[in-house]
Amino acid sequence: MSYTYLDHAATTPVHPEAVAAMLPYFSEQFANPSGSHRFAREARKAIDDAREVVAGVLGCRPGEVVFTSGGTEADNTAVTGTLARRGGTAVCPAAEHHAVLECVHLAHGVVVPTLPTGAVDLDALGAALAATPDVSVVSVMTVNNEVGTVNDMAAVAQVVRRHAPAALLHTDAVQAACWLDLRTVTPHVDSLSLSAHKFGGPKGVGVLVAREGMSYRPLLVGGGQERERRSGTHNVAGIVAMAEALRITDQRRAAEVVRIGALRDLLVDGLMAQLPGVHETVAREHKVAGSAHLCIEGIENEALLFLLDEAEVCASAASACAAGAMEPSHVLAAMGVPRHLGQGAVRLTLGATTTEADVRRGIEVLVQAVQQLRRSRVPA
Repeated sequence: MSYTYLDHAATTPVHPEAVAAMLPYFSEQFANPSGSHRFAREARKAIDDAREVVAGVLGCRPGEVVFTSGGTEADNTAVTGTLARRGGTAVCPAAEHHAVLECVHLAHGVVVPTLPTGAVDLDALGAALAATPDVSVVSVMTVNNEVGTVNDMAAVAQVVRRHAPAALLHTDAVQAACWLDLRTVTPHVDSLSLSAHKFGGPKGVGVLVAREGMSYRPLLVGGGQERERRSGTHNVAGIVAMAEALRITDQRRAAEVVRIGALRDLLVDGLMAQLPGVHETVAREHKVAGSAHLCIEGIENEALLFLLDEAEVCASAASACAAGAMEPSHVLAAMGVPRHLGQGAVRLTLGATTTEADVRRGIEVLVQAVQQLRRSRVPA
């Protein structure tokens, strides 16, 4: 490919092994796994085998793995489905992904503050739980999708168990699989969300881990699949590919974290050495190896992304267009990042296919683009 891809947090290329694993289920083994004949049973066995693989990587029981259409459905099910079954109040931090945050807002739940690092404020969480007697679900993401901050889910679980022992604890771990051994996360939570396309699987398939004792009302009903927990014909090809991608990710993770972490450091250090006024949004010790989130003085990220796109460098911004004006992202606002810095925020994320050549080209193009934008702002 001719372009330089630095947007792995948005989506990842599918591992070749995952592509190979899924292809037969489009043409040769295409049966509906809900059928009763032998052909259908073969498809169902493929799903069962994939469930075993996923459970092994996540450190849960196969029966606790529910296949979904992706992370958004899994997040919505964990929050909205729990509220529909149990009533009560939902609680989450202000820097959560919108797939959780919007569910909490729509249910008139409680949103708690975030630290300047992007992590949940545990003292504020404890105070909110203590002041809300009917908390039924708490959702805290494992890794922030914008700035890469890691939440200590063991510490989060301690706070939740102390102040709201009857509440279910959910984590959006969509951004975590490439960087963290999720066997260290799953034991602390009642439910966990994954999305295959964030770790080398295809789009349109994900997982909700529903630990034993978790009860929720399914969002999708009618077919009874997934033991009545998520109806709809199984995406057999996607499920098989996701399991293979997760297996590969787990197998290669330790080495990739070291390799990609070094490339991330090369990228950030290179940009900061050549450009004044570049700020790391979160210190590296608080975040995952593939995340480089920067706030650049004297530019607007909309213009920067245009120039990067023209140069075939793929990146993203931590902001959204609202009423024609670039507004700082809700994550940066929750972290207390000043508005003038937030307007120059850029998210550069690395992954399995990132090379040193990608990083060096990214540095070159970004430096030129920022310098061009800054020159254009100088009064005549």
